[in-house]
Order: sequence, then C-alpha cells, then structure tokens
Amino acid sequence: MASAAEQLAANVNFSAFSKADELKKRIWFTLGALIVYRLGTYVPLPGIDPDAFAKSFFGQSKGVLELFNMFAGGAVQRSAIFALNIMPYISASIIIQLLTTVIPSLEQVKKEGEQGRKVLNQYTRYLTVILATFQAYGMAIGLEGQQGVVTEPGLFFRLTTVVTLVGGTMFLMWLGEQITSRGIGNGSSLIIFAGIVAAFPAAVLSTLELGKQGAISTGIILGVIAMSFFVIAFIVYMERAQRRLLITYPKRQHGNRVYEGQTSFLPLKLNTAGVIPPIFASSLLLLPTTIANFYQTQGTDNIFATISAYFGHGRPLYMLSYVGLIVFFAFFYTAIVFNPTETADNLKKHGGFIPGIRPGERTSKFIDDVLMRITVLGAAYLAVICLLPEMLISYANLPFYFGGTSLLIVVSVTMDTVAQIHGHLQAHQYEGLIRKTKLRGRRK
Repeated sequence: MASAAEQLAANVNFSAFSKADELKKRIWFTLGALIVYRLGTYVPLPGIDPDAFAKSFFGQSKGVLELFNMFAGGAVQRSAIFALNIMPYISASIIIQLLTTVIPSLEQVKKEGEQGRKVLNQYTRYLTVILATFQAYGMAIGLEGQQGVVTEPGLFFRLTTVVTLVGGTMFLMWLGEQITSRGIGNGSSLIIFAGIVAAFPAAVLSTLELGKQGAISTGIILGVIAMSFFVIAFIVYMERAQRRLLITYPKRQHGNRVYEGQTSFLPLKLNTAGVIPPIFASSLLLLPTTIANFYQTQGTDNIFATISAYFGHGRPLYMLSYVGLIVFFAFFYTAIVFNPTETADNLKKHGGFIPGIRPGERTSKFIDDVLMRITVLGAAYLAVICLLPEMLISYANLPFYFGGTSLLIVVSVTMDTVAQIHGHLQAHQYEGLIRKTKLRGRRK
C-alpha cells in the first residue's frame, strides 16, 4: 500500500498544485504562523541579562532542562517569552482526557458531540493557565537563584515573568489552534516540529566541532549518523504498518435490483497513537523537575535535590519512567481514538461482518483483542525508538536533537502533513471534475 507521500509524488503534478488556491492559502498561513513563533523565541524576558543566562545555561549539566529547550526551539536557552512553549497546554490536555475517563459528568460532556468538545477545550484552556502560571513562577524563582542573571530581583520581576511566560504560552496555544483550523497539519505538533527542525543545523555543526576537537571520536559520529538514517527508515516503515481485517458485505436487494456481495478491509494501524505518547511522556516528566527546582535550596542537599538528580537525563529512574509513560499513553490514547464497540455496531448496521465472527458483541471483542495485540507491538516500537538513541546520546554526550523522540516527532509530523496536503489536492481535483461534468451537461 503506497504512502501519502508516494501517492502525492505519483498522482499530483505542479499544475494541479498551482490551481489549488485554497491549499496554497493554508500552506502560506501555516508558514507565516511558524515564522511568528520562531521570531518569538528570540524575544527575551524583561529584567534578564541574556548573556549571563546563556553562560549559566551552558554551564549546567545536560538534563531535562536541555530536553525542554529542544521542545521550545531554543527559547529556554535564550530565556525568551516562549520559554514554556506549548507544553503546559499538552499537559492540560492529558489531564482533561484522563479525567474524562474517571469522572462521569465529564464523560457525559464528551458524548455531547461538537458542543461537548468545545466545553472540554475550554476546560483545557483554564487548566493550561494554571499549569503555565505554576511553571512560570518556578522558572522565575530559578532565575533569581542564578548569580547575575536577573538585573533587579523581587516581586515585580516575578510578576512580570509570570505574566509574560503565561501570555506566551496562551498565544502559542491560540496559534496552534489557528494552524489546525486554517492551515495544514496539527498546530501543536507543528510548533514542536518547527522548534526541533530549526535547531538541527546548529546541533550538526556543534557535533562536528566536538569531533574536530577530539571530544567525540569519528566512529561515534559515523555511528550516530547511520543510526539516525536507520531510525528514520524504521519509523516510516512502522508508521505505515497496518493490520487489515477482512470485512464482507452480503448480497442485498434494492428495489428490483440485486447487488453482489462486496469485500473490504478495516485497517488498524500498528501505532494508532502516533507521536502523542512520547510528547505526553516528555511533558509530564518536566513536572517533577519543575517542582524540584521550585523548592530546591541552592547548595543544600535535600529531597528535591535528590529528585532532580534521579530524574536527570540518562538516569535509570528517568528511563524507566519515560518507557512506562510511553507504554501507558500508547494504550490510553488508542482507547480514546478507537472504539471497537462503536465500530462493530456500525458494521452490523450496514450489514458488514468479519468472516467467522458473529456480528455485534463477538465482533467488538475480536476487534478489541486484535487492537490490544498490535498496540503491544506499537508501544514496544515507540519505547525502543525513544529509549535506545537516548541511551547512546547520554553515553556519547551528544545533542538531544539526534534522539529517537525528536526523530519520531519530525518524521511523524512530516508524514501527517504530507497526507493532509495530498487529501486537499485530491479534493480539489474531484471538485474540478465535478465542475467540468456540470458544464458538459449544460452544453448538452
């Protein structure tokens, strides 16, 4: 089965693309929004000495802070107004989705369709403000604890920092929603994607410079490059993998005409959750570090310093927590986006059935069992992709941008965006065929 990229290359020419005015507007809007986001990552917070903060940032050991900086597109390193990025919004989405499964009232709201979705989105925005305020205040306290970074420490600095960072997060949340509705692709994923891709050239140059200085051997650099190509190919292969269930529709009579039975397939993706589990896991792992930095007293060995040390990048507790959260969210998000009972009811309503399986409850259980088995493989694939490169990076002291999480986000978001572009082009071609058919009918 050809991918969306292969179909786009085979079936769409530049003349068709040039005539798709709606698609071009969406692409230009998306590019403009991402440029605005990238410009914001260079606007520093008020009351901060950027040079002093940059020295302090590079002086710290590699850890979750650099992972956060990767997702923020370098905004943490520059202490910019978008330093929190869109992570509070993602964390809020996780919490709201979890609550909808345990609170009956929220579950009822979710079943109300479009109106319920709007209500849940509003709850997510409120929770985003709360989480962003908490993280922004923790960042303000952490900045004040660093020598020479803050020009005038005090209550006014904390207030302006919280307002600026929360405002930046809310703006990115709004920008992501605008990209999703008026542009191409998922807005939140594209914002993270743009931050990672923008830092790739600098990461490559810094790695080559380390190799030139002898800090990293040439063999390790070549091994990481080969591993990156292998990981990308493996991601593309696994993201396209499907388990197709045979669906049979019996003969049916409509009036005096008898229609022959048909067969089709119900495609179940191996990785139904996509890139969501690694992003959710990474965003949740930022919370313990934020709490530890908030309460940690500089130079004092306490429980929060221990938490910060154990959750350092490459540490066993961090790796175990990372894998556990990836597996959990792989199953959790799959259960949210795919309902076997609803799928079985729809098949029964339209007369379709899986050969050898009784329609209704038996079909639902069969689909659920198959989905469970392939989700085990999908979760294992995500854990391997995200864990093995991170271990190598921690061992070789390489930038985070060569990790499995970043490569998974870049490849998955690219495939999803290309698929949407292909869908828009196909819709435009169908509209053109319909217009031509109507014109010919009028002439006749």
